[in-house]
Amino acid sequence: MELDFTRLVPGCSFFDLIRAREPGVLPHFVPPNREAGEGVPGVPMGTTVLALKYQTGIVIAGDRQATEGYQVASRRIEKVYATDEHSAVAIAGAAGPCIEMVRLFQTELAHYEKIEGMNLSLEGKANRLAQMVRTNLPLAMQGLVVVPIFAGFDLKRGDGRIFKYDVAGGRYEETEFYSIGSGGKDARSSLKKLYRAGLSEDDAIRIALEALYDAADEDRGTGGPDFVRGIFPTVKLVTASGALDVPEQRVAAMCAAIMEARKGTP
Repeated sequence: MELDFTRLVPGCSFFDLIRAREPGVLPHFVPPNREAGEGVPGVPMGTTVLALKYQTGIVIAGDRQATEGYQVASRRIEKVYATDEHSAVAIAGAAGPCIEMVRLFQTELAHYEKIEGMNLSLEGKANRLAQMVRTNLPLAMQGLVVVPIFAGFDLKRGDGRIFKYDVAGGRYEETEFYSIGSGGKDARSSLKKLYRAGLSEDDAIRIALEALYDAADEDRGTGGPDFVRGIFPTVKLVTASGALDVPEQRVAAMCAAIMEARKGTP
């Protein structure tokens, strides 16, 4: 009896399993009908996200706005997700494919843990995410770009680490901070001026919020704190204790302090 190797379970990777068993459920390339003017109109785009290192881990944060061209598509979109106990990812790009990739990545890490009985190393997690970004390249060439920031606490090293990606799945490590999205350049400019080694938790959160505020001030796609609707950036901490949410009340209080401090120095 001849074995059909395409039906065998490909190791401990849920992503590889889906590609082998049910490739049709994954996003795939559909050539646009240029004569009919088909493209990707009306696709919500999420920006801006950032991560920075501090004394005991990583702060990873993002604004809450998604846009469709010149319109606001959503004011409450989530761009920062815990992926397992000691890692988190922030997404920038086409909102639908971004969220789909995050969910698949979360399942991938949980599947590995169940099959192997242990967590994947932080390097391994970063490499698996790179593989998913690389698989999305055909869609990225149609305009459905997904570019994440991955942050995790490396238990072996006892240190927080930040990884960035390009649309082709290239993976690079940043030692201090990084930001991406339509307001990414403005946020990085802010981080360059404010960042210093050995930040406390409070200082790191405030600097992250300052950078998002600066991005919103310059970039129409990035949403600032909305005190009328009670909408504030999403902020998570990734430490040896796990991936933790910073309470919204704490974020709101810091945003209010930042705005008060800037009243006299616009």
